[in-house]
Amino acid sequence: MKRLIANGRILENGRLTDRDILIEDGRIKKIASNIGRNGVDDVIDARHNFVSPGLVDVHVHYRQPGQEQKETIKTGSMAAAHGGFTTVCAMPNVTPAPDSPANIAQLIKLNQTDGVVHIKQYATITTNRGGDELVDFPALKKAGAFAFSNDGNGIQKSSTMYEAMQQAAKLNMAIVEHVQDDALTYQGVLNEGAASRLGLKEMPWVSETAQVARDVILAEATGVHYHVCHASSRHTVAVIRAAKKAGINVTAEVTPHHLLLSDEAIKTDDPYYKMNPPLRGEDDRQALIEGLLDGTIDMIATDHAPHTKVDKAGSIATASFGITGSETAFNMLYTKFVKAGIFTLAQLINWMAIKPAAVFKMADAGTLETGRPADLAIFDLDHSHQIKESDYLSKGVNTPFTGETVYGNTVMTLVAGKIVYKN
Repeated sequence: MKRLIANGRILENGRLTDRDILIEDGRIKKIASNIGRNGVDDVIDARHNFVSPGLVDVHVHYRQPGQEQKETIKTGSMAAAHGGFTTVCAMPNVTPAPDSPANIAQLIKLNQTDGVVHIKQYATITTNRGGDELVDFPALKKAGAFAFSNDGNGIQKSSTMYEAMQQAAKLNMAIVEHVQDDALTYQGVLNEGAASRLGLKEMPWVSETAQVARDVILAEATGVHYHVCHASSRHTVAVIRAAKKAGINVTAEVTPHHLLLSDEAIKTDDPYYKMNPPLRGEDDRQALIEGLLDGTIDMIATDHAPHTKVDKAGSIATASFGITGSETAFNMLYTKFVKAGIFTLAQLINWMAIKPAAVFKMADAGTLETGRPADLAIFDLDHSHQIKESDYLSKGVNTPFTGETVYGNTVMTLVAGKIVYKN
């Protein structure tokens, strides 16, 4: 089948340029001006719209199997497509956990059967994502693991992390970690400022940064590719910056919500503002932005974490941690940063598509080039719309961004040339 995306605007040398894109058998056949329509089976008129490489998210949570009431692979991947993502990487906190070849093979099959976008699957670092018993790293790689993570749980014992890094380094695989020293969280739920205002327990920044500091030393000793999940503190940014300067193979991500919000946004006891790590101070938020701009932080990842309304009811003290992000990431970031002149569109696409694919060696993701798979997103940058709960395709509606007026609405998403979302 031949499909033509006509009259769209693509980024060339950092500038929006009018181009047509010819797709044949799921791949980009040609990118040029005024491509003829002879032999074309379908024409998509993308006039005035931005055609982007499909976005890449290295950090999502699909609750299947085990907690399908929160999210399924189908609803999560539909939400991803709605947000313009064509490749996502699913964390392993499901039941049963992908901690054995049989479990991960079953989950990969589910991802392929039910997912409408490309889903890469993390394996756990330890059995059942807890304790200190390491998984069979070579067997899980052979079974199709994308990388290794215990996301949601930090590895508490240094020797466990050291030995895991040694195993992963031998296989040229990444350790992708939720950095949290449980002994330093003091069962807190918010950053100092918001915790003090609302009379709730504080989760100090040291709980994150102390474990990052430990891990970058272990990464230096082992040579592993070590990736820091959802950096939130300026102190963490400083440690990562120093580690990179020292030549340690460390990369890092930041979430949209940590870029967009500080704990000053938490005015009332609203569980939709409860996430782990918590929103930090305004100086931390500015440090995260600076870290992106100077290359200390490599990419943006949503940490899409859907919950039921019951899970997010009541007080921040007792509600579940987590915020959704797949459907609001691009439009919120485009509106608040690109339109405000803080980021360029090219930078945003680099952090949300090109760089994550490059860092994790996804050869066929994050690019818009002739010969590559036609994984594309079409965005309307010129017209505003209001984010509405009724528009979400995720089962989770737990985000404080509902009601925001934004630009960058997803018009269409294509995976291997097939339309998987259309507004």
